[in-house]
Amino acid sequence: MVTPVSIENRLVTLSKEVDEAHSELLEVESHYYSMKSQYEIALAKSRLHFASTSSPTGKNYTVQQIESLALVENQTLHLQMGSAEALVKGTRANAARIRTQVDIARSIGTSVRASLDL
Repeated sequence: MVTPVSIENRLVTLSKEVDEAHSELLEVESHYYSMKSQYEIALAKSRLHFASTSSPTGKNYTVQQIESLALVENQTLHLQMGSAEALVKGTRANAARIRTQVDIARSIGTSVRASLDL
């Protein structure tokens, strides 16, 4: 049986979940942007290194070769950044899920109150 009290309890629980999800989102976004900055700086350093170096054949590297070499040299950071980005997306989706649950609980609460008035 759905009662106004049970709906209020659910909304209180969801309010705590919203706060937790927000804190978690701030944490994972901070980690992601830190990781992204490290990755971009490492890529830039690698590009500069390869731009000033000749290939084993004695020719200069092409722009595409420089990009590829820089990516390979920083593959661990690239994978870590991808994982961090996935975590941010998952955390955002969880926050959206909780907000949807809050909206549903509010709608149910309105329906229950309307039923009680009748």
